[in-house]
Amino acid sequence: MKKLFLGVFVLVSFSSFAQDTTKVEQYCRLVAYNKLLSNKVNIDVDFGQERKFFSDNRLRDEESGKIKKFNTVTDALNYLGSEGWSLVNAYPVTEGSSSVYYFYFKKLFRKEDVR
Repeated sequence: MKKLFLGVFVLVSFSSFAQDTTKVEQYCRLVAYNKLLSNKVNIDVDFGQERKFFSDNRLRDEESGKIKKFNTVTDALNYLGSEGWSLVNAYPVTEGSSSVYYFYFKKLFRKEDVR
């Protein structure tokens, strides 16, 4: 009986140290459009977070808080790729003489890191 109790105790203690390694996919949308009278682009990124009415959803440097500036769309795509995001879909929307480009990315996160 003692061996059975000890065996159950050991089994329960091992299972209590197990971590949940479940991964979940999270998505983000990058919108690129040309700056007025410039060769550079504006990049807006939507990670699905709640935003206020006049919020600015451009990428910011985590250390300085300054808005990240990209010279081209490729520069922004390379940045998200270096952060571990994978491209899922891309398409342009043309309105008049200007085009807006939409890029959808996904990334795996640990379940406990997701809100």
